[in-house]
Amino acid sequence: MEEENLQPQEIKKNVFAYKNFSLTFFGALVSNLGGLLYSFAVSFYILKLTNNNAFLQGAYLATGGITYVLVTLFGGVISDRFHKGRIMFICDYLKGGLILGLTLIMMFLCKENAAKVIVLFVITVFGNAIGAIFSPASASLLPRIIPGELLQQGQSYYSVMQSANGIVGVILAGILYSLLPTDVLFLIVGGCYIVSAITEMFITYDHKKNEERLTVKAVFADIGVGVRYLFGFKSILYLVITILFVNFFFSPIFDNFVPYFIATDIASGDYLFKEFMEPEMWNSIMSVAGALGMIVMAIVMSTKKAKPSIIKGLRVSFVIIDALFLSLAVLYFVFVEGLIPLNAMILILTFGALGIGLLLPSINIPTSTKLMTMVEEDKLGKVSSVMDVGSQGLIPLSTFLAGIIISGLGPQWLLLISASGICLITLMLFLNKHIATL
Repeated sequence: MEEENLQPQEIKKNVFAYKNFSLTFFGALVSNLGGLLYSFAVSFYILKLTNNNAFLQGAYLATGGITYVLVTLFGGVISDRFHKGRIMFICDYLKGGLILGLTLIMMFLCKENAAKVIVLFVITVFGNAIGAIFSPASASLLPRIIPGELLQQGQSYYSVMQSANGIVGVILAGILYSLLPTDVLFLIVGGCYIVSAITEMFITYDHKKNEERLTVKAVFADIGVGVRYLFGFKSILYLVITILFVNFFFSPIFDNFVPYFIATDIASGDYLFKEFMEPEMWNSIMSVAGALGMIVMAIVMSTKKAKPSIIKGLRVSFVIIDALFLSLAVLYFVFVEGLIPLNAMILILTFGALGIGLLLPSINIPTSTKLMTMVEEDKLGKVSSVMDVGSQGLIPLSTFLAGIIISGLGPQWLLLISASGICLITLMLFLNKHIATL
């Protein structure tokens, strides 16, 4: 296909000039919207069904994360062997059908809250298994459908899209969660995945079919190729280790702390705009603040060329994130002691989300672009899946432990432990000689 082997003079200035990118982008837009609606609703639904049981919330998050980690290595092998567009639309059809089918079962057959919780656990297990096959295919598709010179622009537009979804989707999720039964919102989510799958059916590129039969032995051999390839790049390997521990300390803040803060502190207090706004809408507002920050920075990044070295920018961004998280942790301790009013704490967390949103694209976009340019195309799926395992591997444990920490010590200690952990990771960025070469 001509889009894959472009001469320099044929390269267009904007990635949307390439049909395959536009199709992939729109499919991602719709499926990400569905995923965001589901994540928003299920975070509060689990707490509602279990009477604010932080332990069960952590167990739910951990179950989905463990499933994703276990399956994603096989997803990378499948991604490099089969047509990535077909993998994507089949996965979205399966995920949409899964959510629609099990939601209908939950609506008409499950009368007890315990039964509904079991259904939600089934959805997270199979949904994350499907997502673990989808993600490596999606992550390794861009180099096949746009020129290398436009990869940073493509990644930036993806960041803008995800952030815009974070604004529109989270506001919409908050409104729909307040107005509609949660079951109906889940049905809308299933429909989003079906629409995304229809779009992805039209993605085309020159795929070279792997004639080797896919056996268990071949699968593990391919996984070994990805692992050895990653270990051959010490700089990438140590960056993956860094991301692994960043996610370990970062994820509980948004997956555990924020929903718990809203379900307990805000819901039981005299919060700002209580007269016309449900407490869950503050989750939307905080997410919107973060998304606005990400959009601004992603637009800035889309106008810049990828730099040969990214380490200096990473270090600066992490130092600022450290200062921000430590400040939030200290202020929340002061809030728990009753020295900061509830509405002031709400505004502090909202502006904190804005600051985090401004910083994340300056880390994510250069990092993902650098990795795409360093890894060979025929190994990108396998390497991406190994990196997914590396970066996501400890999230199930962290969300599970976060539930225990909140239940036993309180949310303020979760914030302080997370902030301290991210500071230790920043130290590694300065001291590790391999990461310094990035």
